[in-house]
Amino acid sequence: MQRITNRMAVNIASSLIAVFTLIGISELSYQKSANAMDDLTEAHVTRTHLQRLLRDVLDAETGQRGYLLTADTAYLEPYRTAIADLSQTQDQLVNLFASKPEESAALAVLGRTVQRKLAEMDLSVRMKNEDKEDAWKFVLTTEVGKKQMDDIRVSSTQLIETSLKRTADSHADIRQSLLLSRVGITLVAAVGLLAFWLYLRQTAALKLADQHQQATLQAERDLLDAQVQERTERLAELATHLQQVREDERAHLARELHDELGALLTAAKLDVARIKAKLSGDANDLQARIQHLVETLNSGIALKRRIVEDLRPSSLATLGLLPSLEILAGEFGQRSGLAITTDLEPVDLDEATELTVYRIIQEALTNIGKHAEAQHVEIAVLNYKAHVTVTVRDDGKGFDPKAIGASSYGLLGMRHRVEACGGRLTIESMGSTTIRAVFPSASRKKPEQPAMAGESGAATKSPS
Repeated sequence: MQRITNRMAVNIASSLIAVFTLIGISELSYQKSANAMDDLTEAHVTRTHLQRLLRDVLDAETGQRGYLLTADTAYLEPYRTAIADLSQTQDQLVNLFASKPEESAALAVLGRTVQRKLAEMDLSVRMKNEDKEDAWKFVLTTEVGKKQMDDIRVSSTQLIETSLKRTADSHADIRQSLLLSRVGITLVAAVGLLAFWLYLRQTAALKLADQHQQATLQAERDLLDAQVQERTERLAELATHLQQVREDERAHLARELHDELGALLTAAKLDVARIKAKLSGDANDLQARIQHLVETLNSGIALKRRIVEDLRPSSLATLGLLPSLEILAGEFGQRSGLAITTDLEPVDLDEATELTVYRIIQEALTNIGKHAEAQHVEIAVLNYKAHVTVTVRDDGKGFDPKAIGASSYGLLGMRHRVEACGGRLTIESMGSTTIRAVFPSASRKKPEQPAMAGESGAATKSPS
């Protein structure tokens, strides 16, 4: 992933370099093209002025010769205009060639030749005006004027050719700039396309790497969830096993108390009764002590019976669930002084679930007696088509179910018992407390649950 990220950074940097290179090429081409265009404009103006200068010299010569041959002063007008325009044209050419030493030197030669030509024409006109016919005719027939005119044409042509060469160079610069721009744009476009292709490739690689990483994370999460679920199931099995062991130990202790201690206490009570019958009637103190011993034995037998019923309710195996709950409610009401009402319907539950129902009602009554400060308790066991509901409701002070901590073993034990039987436990406390458990009917349980329940019931049976 780091390698792909580094490649993307390199590609982005290359793209930026290509963009800035394109900008530089474009700016350089623009500057060269602009300079070439300026040179073209200047060359065009130069040629225009040179052609104008040559035209003015020809116009002046034409006006001068017309005047000399015809003596018509009308020919002097174009002559004077051409001379005046020549001076302005020369000044403009001097300004154009100010930064060009070679052209300036050639222009100086051209200027001197033009001045000599103008002086020659001016001399002929003055001689004509002074009626010196032979003099101006002599000047006119000499080769001086023609030679000067040829020199003017040669110098002008050289300057025009130089200007044309500069024009050609400017055109070449423009073509070179265009070619540079074309090549630069092509190269940058190619680099851009290559960078874009690499970007798409690396994006696909990143996406693939991300998908692979997500798949790996999902596999790790699935593995972790499977491990958590497996360990949760093991813990649940362990808790169920410990609960079953607890019930088995209770059943064993109940049998021991019932069979051994009960038999001993009963035998002791019978022996005391026989001794009491054989004693003489005047042993009042001994009779009183024996009577006290009998009462103590009766209390011990009752205590044994209550402990046995708490450990393993014998009535549940002999009488069934509903009578056992009636007995439990009645005895608890007598001990605690609470008013307890019951609404019990015949239900279709296996033995393990019946024991769970008995235990959660027993635990709920114990908690009410310790903490609720209630006056009245309602117990309801209702049978529906597919499930059974068990409800214990009191009118006590209530508590916050969300504040139940890990140390609330009674409520946690209730929940585990209910869930181990495939049921669901809910606790509501709004000024009063309602504990409601919902169990599936025995006919609707999963196939493996009845087998477990049967084993549990078989393991917890004991003679009363």
